[in-house]
Amino acid sequence: MIQIRYYSGYIRNFRKLCEELEIKLPLSRAEREQQIITKGFEKWGVSLPDHLYGAFAFAVSDGGKVYCFRDQVGQKQMFYTVADGAFICSGDIDEIVSDPRVKKQLNRRMLQQYLFYGYPIGAETFYEGVFKLCPGHFAEFDGESVTLTRYWKPVFEPDESKTADEFAEEIRAVVDEILGEELGDGELPYKESFLSGGVDSSYLLAASDAKAANTVGYEESGFDESALARHTAELLGKDFNVRMIGAKEYFDRIPTVIDKMGQPLGDASAVAFSIGCEAVREHAEVVYSGEGIDEFFGGYNAHKRELPKEWTYLTCSHIMSEDFIKTFMLDYDESVKAADPVASLWSEVEGKDPLAQKLTIDISLWLEGDIYLNTDRTSTACGVELHTPFSDLRLFNVARRIPAKYQFDGEQNKCVFRTAALSKLPYEVAFRKKVGFPVPIRMWMKNECYNRPIAQKLFGETSQKFFNQETMRDMWNRYLGGEEFLWNRLYAIYAFLLWYDLKF
Repeated sequence: MIQIRYYSGYIRNFRKLCEELEIKLPLSRAEREQQIITKGFEKWGVSLPDHLYGAFAFAVSDGGKVYCFRDQVGQKQMFYTVADGAFICSGDIDEIVSDPRVKKQLNRRMLQQYLFYGYPIGAETFYEGVFKLCPGHFAEFDGESVTLTRYWKPVFEPDESKTADEFAEEIRAVVDEILGEELGDGELPYKESFLSGGVDSSYLLAASDAKAANTVGYEESGFDESALARHTAELLGKDFNVRMIGAKEYFDRIPTVIDKMGQPLGDASAVAFSIGCEAVREHAEVVYSGEGIDEFFGGYNAHKRELPKEWTYLTCSHIMSEDFIKTFMLDYDESVKAADPVASLWSEVEGKDPLAQKLTIDISLWLEGDIYLNTDRTSTACGVELHTPFSDLRLFNVARRIPAKYQFDGEQNKCVFRTAALSKLPYEVAFRKKVGFPVPIRMWMKNECYNRPIAQKLFGETSQKFFNQETMRDMWNRYLGGEEFLWNRLYAIYAFLLWYDLKF
């Protein structure tokens, strides 16, 4: 008999699946998703994820075996280990390491990789013997050992027979299909949406059933997108909420965010996202967010840059060089290379179009290791259900066929997607230059009113176990002296030290 051992997520195409699996509606969402998983596994076995659109991580037992699945792009978290002969899995890594059967021990190899990338990359975690189930994979436990199978991977195969406008029309049709399914879930009648100044969240707001837009803002004008977001919401006739964030609230929030994240994350936007989720929870339980587009369609400047042929693309984010880490870590391991998590993926895409190479790497590692870790853990901790419709595989299946020549036009990126967005947005919004999700922490961290707890961690007892203090002092002094680019290194180190002291 098939039993669900763990489930997290939402299934967007539930109506079609219920019809195909002969599940009678109406049912509560919990009941229908339980039946979709159990009946779907009975019918399709380990091919079940191929039929699901949405975000999911789940485990089922069937006879003497346990099967554990994670969605194709990794929107939901899933970790596992084997302890005392038992297979233990959860989307919350803290649940696993708090099990008395699990020995909690720091994985120093992951620390070395983290210092390079700024996020926990690949299948290993910060705990020895506890592993992340990678996106598009399932694990099978037969009572003795775990077998991993990769059931999906991002493959880009450009179709030169179509025009950019024809691809844009495909995008419009798929977006309407996806958001039509979201609208069709009567159990979730009220939704809101996050909105920045960019095209992704603007198109999502315009095309969806969200009643209101939400953003965060800062007094520092160079980092504040709230005015652009408000203007977009007004153009679309949507209600608008802005949550202004000050330095004190931001720094007070960091320990909570790092604790709930489960692993260290050097992405400073996670704290702002957490505060934003908390603000949304005051008036909505479900909120849309526009993640996925940059990685599917080539939205980062790194996607446009030409790399030397002998280089390996090591995702769009890396914050420290291997040479620096070698002098900085007290227990540097020469056998651990920054390129290790990327090596097998790179061998698969070597020789392909440069954009396809980069997007494959970023979808497989960066998107799930940083972006979805941030959005899934922070929204869950705040009691908000986050829906990311633009991460739907059907949209990727359009993006994967678009030739690179259509994606960039001078300084502009993801041009085909922007063209599609013109069906719902004015040109000034659809083709607005990418701003991102900046946080003024590079300025705030210089202020002695806020940086004292950070300095205490950077030069404290725990830091002295791991890092060269002379190098740390030099980096801190250079940052305070005006080298602002060092803020992300210092924040990532602080995040690790804070996490370590919370967990060990």
